[in-house]
Amino acid sequence: MAKKQGNKPDENANKDRVVTQNRRAFHDYFIEEQLETGVVLSGTEIKSIREGKATISEAYVRIQNGELWLIGSHITPYTHGSWTNHDPDRPRKLLAHSREIDELRRATEQKGLTIVPLRIRLKRGKAKVDIGVARGKKLYDKRQASAERDAKRAMDRARSEDR
Repeated sequence: MAKKQGNKPDENANKDRVVTQNRRAFHDYFIEEQLETGVVLSGTEIKSIREGKATISEAYVRIQNGELWLIGSHITPYTHGSWTNHDPDRPRKLLAHSREIDELRRATEQKGLTIVPLRIRLKRGKAKVDIGVARGKKLYDKRQASAERDAKRAMDRARSEDR
């Protein structure tokens, strides 16, 4: 006879789950520093994020009046929502400590640095947006990164064939 589990907490509930990742940011920028921020969401937005229906590939972060704002992200309206559904492309406020926002402001005042969203993930049921202070890559930097990636793949293939 099988034992009943009861109200035992789910072991997977405490793990982080990456909902979406901004691969374009890692291709177009050197990420110098990363920061985890919370995000202010309306009721149906978190449900859409849990379904994995969010994109941040065209998004960026702006500092306005001492606050962080995620602009250009898209969260698809919840399928089972009604008139309470959200605007999919609205700017969303990011939550960080004021000293962290000041550091980010100082970093972006330097030449060539910007703030980009890197990923949206769920951490203990709450949505988090990882942002990064980034420096733009030149075309030759992208070619070099691509060549390094191809060389690593070739070495991994050669190692796996030797076994």
